[in-house]
Amino acid sequence: METYQEKVRQELQHWQKKMLKKPSISSKLTKRLQTKFNDLIPDKVQAAFTFAISNMTKAVLLGSEYTTRKSALYQGSLEERDKSCREKLAFYRKAALTTGAGTGAGGIFLGLADFPLLLSLKIKFLFEAASIYGFDVKDIRERIYILTLFQLTFSSAQKRAVVFQRIVNWEEYLQELPPDLKSFDWRAFQQEYRDYIDLAKMLQLVPGIGAFVGAYANYKLMDKLGETAINCYRLRLLPKTGQDQ
Repeated sequence: METYQEKVRQELQHWQKKMLKKPSISSKLTKRLQTKFNDLIPDKVQAAFTFAISNMTKAVLLGSEYTTRKSALYQGSLEERDKSCREKLAFYRKAALTTGAGTGAGGIFLGLADFPLLLSLKIKFLFEAASIYGFDVKDIRERIYILTLFQLTFSSAQKRAVVFQRIVNWEEYLQELPPDLKSFDWRAFQQEYRDYIDLAKMLQLVPGIGAFVGAYANYKLMDKLGETAINCYRLRLLPKTGQDQ
């Protein structure tokens, strides 16, 4: 009879293939179109996006209000942790959907407000996920892992494989980090995220369709983040497990 861990390993193999898949012609074309599209975005809108991402990054590195206590499931099985994380994800997906619909229906100003709100929901979810899988988010290295996981989720196909290798070889990557995190290249991190979701966020500002686009986009973005988080933490836990659970 197949154990839960055997089932998880099969799911991880499938997921890793997606992460390492080479960019298709369509994805390369999309990237070029996205670059041209970015040139049309008003400077004030771009500045608002960059400001929100920059503040989120600083908040994560400092711990700030995102820091949570360790999960009581630290000694639980992988199956229990997966279940708990999916329950949290369902809550945050619903919150993201509601936020996107509400702000999308409110025009450009509320549409812009959705950007930092969605960022906050995503990071709060990742901090809770880390705790569920038994990782102490008070440790600066775990907060860097959260940001790297976030980057993996929203990287372009061209850069995804590079970020994925950081996740797979996390302990080695930690040794390469600069001693002063202020010199870390967070600018690239911000740009990748912006490029990934700019189109959806711009459509959310369009009267008449903003509510629908906002709700759908937020739901899908949170769902994608949840899938990445669960699989990334599975990768870290499975090698340490002595027996199938």
